[in-house]
Amino acid sequence: MSVQRSDERFAGGDRAAGIESRHAFSFGTFYDPDNLRFGPVIACNEERLAPGAGFGEHPHSHTEIVTWVVEGELTHRDSAGRTTVVRPGDVQRLSSAGGVRHAERNEGTEPLTFIQMWLAPLVPGGDPAYEIVHGIADSTPYAVLAAGALLYVRRLTAGERTAVPDAPGVYLHVVRGEVALGGEELGPGDAARITRAEGLDLTAVTPAEVLMWDFNSA
Repeated sequence: MSVQRSDERFAGGDRAAGIESRHAFSFGTFYDPDNLRFGPVIACNEERLAPGAGFGEHPHSHTEIVTWVVEGELTHRDSAGRTTVVRPGDVQRLSSAGGVRHAERNEGTEPLTFIQMWLAPLVPGGDPAYEIVHGIADSTPYAVLAAGALLYVRRLTAGERTAVPDAPGVYLHVVRGEVALGGEELGPGDAARITRAEGLDLTAVTPAEVLMWDFNSA
């Protein structure tokens, strides 16, 4: 298990424009040849947008983009003519496939925080697709079949335990709260990259919210 602390992330964004970004992997102008991906996960970005701030229309291709809103509301628009609002508890997936353009903005009056995770598909190309699941439950993982990955959402009370998936690869991100995992204590923004996970439990030290990706190889 390799732990990446929140303060070890690369700080990006544009504070003057109301955008604060924290990148777990090489991203944009930040390049680290030893930190390009873990399994299919090629980005895990913490984004904070002030009211009125956002990312103008830009292209993507050959990437599965999964978004989890922590607080506030994210407005999504894309080149297929969709406009949606993503709120806490929703999972949004944009399969950019052969190519799509989209924009993301905070059109509300409160600050917006969201986690955006990019996964490389098993097979590139195809047709773009979009899905939003409102109020995802802890009991059912969200499948991103194109990347061979499952996303588990765990919202835990203090002292509650949950199993880490037994899988060749698991990427774990702490959204909020503090948890204990394999002798390490993790806080908000911390992440763990786990290979050959077997019989591993996660314990909430305080009320916590955790995202876990389960995939076939790392």
